[in-house]
Amino acid sequence: MNALAATNRNFRHASRILGLDSKLEKSLLISFREIKVECTIPKDDGSLATYVGFRVQHDNARGPMKGGIRYHPEVDPDEVNALAQLMTWKTAVVDIPYGGAKGGIGCTPRDLSMSELERLTRVFTQKIHDLIGTHTDIPAPDMGTNAQTMAWIFDEYSKFHGHSPAVVTGKPIDLGGSLGREAATGQGVVFATEALLAQHGKSIKGLTFVIQGFGNVGSWVARLIHERGGKIIAVSDITGAVKNQNGLDIVDLLRHKEETGCLTNFSGGDHMDPNELLTHECDVLIPCALGGVLNKENAADVKAKFIIEAANHPTDPEADEILSKKGVVILPDIYANAGGVTVSYFEWVQNIQGFMWEEEKVNYELQKYMTKAFHNIKAMCQSHNCSLRMGAFTLGVKRVARATTLRGWEA
Repeated sequence: MNALAATNRNFRHASRILGLDSKLEKSLLISFREIKVECTIPKDDGSLATYVGFRVQHDNARGPMKGGIRYHPEVDPDEVNALAQLMTWKTAVVDIPYGGAKGGIGCTPRDLSMSELERLTRVFTQKIHDLIGTHTDIPAPDMGTNAQTMAWIFDEYSKFHGHSPAVVTGKPIDLGGSLGREAATGQGVVFATEALLAQHGKSIKGLTFVIQGFGNVGSWVARLIHERGGKIIAVSDITGAVKNQNGLDIVDLLRHKEETGCLTNFSGGDHMDPNELLTHECDVLIPCALGGVLNKENAADVKAKFIIEAANHPTDPEADEILSKKGVVILPDIYANAGGVTVSYFEWVQNIQGFMWEEEKVNYELQKYMTKAFHNIKAMCQSHNCSLRMGAFTLGVKRVARATTLRGWEA
């Protein structure tokens, strides 16, 4: 099941639990605006190339819309739509005053030079500058984009609208980016994991962890769990997988990845088949890579007791059912990976105030937001007798529905 169908299904289930009016339910699903632009740029060799850019703005009942921009060959409108909608519920779950958006350009970033990427980003910004803004829609980095991409958008946007650092988040620190933003999603995943384990009378120290994906999120999650005394026994990324039953030395592994660009041939662990990683024996499994990795084919073989969804939509609905029957506790993506957007919110607040925070304050506030959101989700689970995923969805949908009703959606 693709991401859009799964998100719609979760939304409909939540809306049934909440007993939403059918007209309101329908209006909440419909996007506010969908933008498609053609971006033509001169390549370094003098030829012209055209790329298709998208921006889906889903809902602004609770505040300006917020969501990443990805550069990826398979940016498809359906997926962008699902992710924009997911951002609406996600921002509501952690109670930050945003709605959801998502965008992207269909391109392969590694096939483009730095100057080609800059031209593409600037042309894309020129085409959408009057549809984004500090109080309208605030982009952020996503797959294939980074702080440099945000710097170009901020600069290009400011040519039209004057100095506007708050138009994007995830910027370089020197241009008004927030301290702690780079580690934010990983940090949030760890705070969420701590909240969940505390509920079960456990802590990170002494438990075994398996992490799929060792990019920004995966490597930060690994580093922070390692610091807290958790035992990471297997890690994988696109280059391969490595395991060590006594726990991998994450500091060494990070250094190895930095030097060689891959996880393979790491002296502190044994090579393993990446396909076996998800079914490896452990206490906590953390998928930090792509969607749909846990499906009906492998769900029955998962041995973890807890799954923390650091990736977007890593668990198919079919797998969800199989895992729930087995008693596996799944902490849903809509909450677990909300640390990134929460610290993006802190960055936006700092930019608007023109007053920057210390990193300690960023992490303190992030922990406060993540812990409070977990308790709110648990309260929904108890009052509706449902899973954590439905607890999170009902919490998010309820907040958006309430804001929509209070603003007068039928007028």
